[in-house]
This record gives sequence, structure tokens and C-alpha cells, in this order.
Amino acid sequence: MKKTIITLLFSLIPVLGFAAGDSGYPLDPIETDHSDKASLQRGAMYYQNFCAGCHATQFQRYERVADDIGIPHDLMMASLMPASAKIGDLMINGMRKDEAKVWFGAAPPDLTMVTRVRGEDWIYTYLRTFYEDPKRPWGVNNKVFPDVGMPHVLMQLQGVQIDSCQGASPTERDPLTGEMICGLVVDPERKGSMTPAQFDQAMYDLTNFLSYSADPVKQKREGLGIYVLLFLILLFIVALLLKREYWKDIH
Repeated sequence: MKKTIITLLFSLIPVLGFAAGDSGYPLDPIETDHSDKASLQRGAMYYQNFCAGCHATQFQRYERVADDIGIPHDLMMASLMPASAKIGDLMINGMRKDEAKVWFGAAPPDLTMVTRVRGEDWIYTYLRTFYEDPKRPWGVNNKVFPDVGMPHVLMQLQGVQIDSCQGASPTERDPLTGEMICGLVVDPERKGSMTPAQFDQAMYDLTNFLSYSADPVKQKREGLGIYVLLFLILLFIVALLLKREYWKDIH
């Protein structure tokens, strides 16, 4: 028994290490909601406008996305699809991997399953923790993914963030006030088009959409699960009554 417990504890170590992020930077937890169609629609807009140029979601189709999140086909084709694409096409892009590898050091990954691989908290925190770093080729770095090769494509929305920690731990707090001692702050002279609260909401919407892309049947599966559990409860009651009927003469 003791060996079994020790084995289970050791098996959790990789999971706990992964949850903390590649750099150990603390992740901001979120709860995605695939029933929030407005959030998914905004997330699809941000994805198509800022991410789809480099990243594909090649295991999704435009038509399926439009139907699932409540976007009419004509609006989807006019606003969220390339002019040459058809409504039934897979959501791929025209970037060649060999050229992308030269530009970014590695070809941008497909994002269909990214929240299943990285986790929703990781994606949400990653999108919000780009900061200015003149030493990097694109002039930015990331707290969750240090030395990332991706430029900060959302800078026009967020603005330019400055790292005020200068090597200190981002989790340290003032012992008197309890407030964070340092962190990432937007440069007042280089603000984006959104306030920090608006940008956080936009990144939640984008993460929510990517979460939906990774599991588009989640809402239907969970709804079906309720009926399955109700059926099992009913079956248990019938089985219990039948058992009592069979054994009443014996007892």
C-alpha cells in the first residue's frame, strides 16, 4: 500500500511542474465557458485578425465554427474568412513552413489543440505577459515562455509593457500592504487601444475560442452526461428493487 501511494505522488510531479508554466511564472487561472456565444464570437474575431496569418487551426472548418458559435455564413465569409476560401474549407493559412522557420526560428504551430497541450491558464497568461526586451530579435520577450520567437502581435491593443521586477520574484509582496512589489506595467507613453481590463477580457475571449477549438463538442458531451447519469440512477433504483424482490424470501 505504501509503495502504491509513493508511486501516485511521483506520478503527479510532471503534472504539477507543467501547470506552473515553462518558466515557473505563476499562471492566472480562468474558467472558460463554451456556452458564452458572444465571447466565442469575439474570440474568433481576435483569432482571425491577429493569429490566423501565421497560425492555422487545420482541424476545424469555417462552417462548423460558424454554426457552433452562432455566426451566419454570409457574415463569416465576409468578415472572418480569406476572400479565396469557401465556407466548408479547413482553417489553414498560406504561410510556408520553410519560410516561417527562417523568419521566426521555428514554424508557428497549429493552434487547434493548443489549450489541450498547454492548458487554458497557460495560454491566457502567455498572451498577457509580453514585455519590452531590446535584446530579443523582435524587441519583446515573454514571462511564461522566455526567449519566445513570436512577435507581440497584440501590442497595438495592449501597448508596450515594461518589466519592473529587474530579476526580482514576481510573486513577492509588500509585507505591510500585501501588494505586489513588481510586475509588468504598460508604459504610459506607449499605451494600446485598450485599457488593461479590456485587454484582459479580450485575451479571455481569445482563450475561450481556442478552448472551444480544442474541444468543440464539450458542451454537448457535458449535456449528454447529465442524461446518462440520470439513466444510471434510474437503473440503480430498478436494480435495487429487483434485488429486494429476488431476496425477500431468503431473508
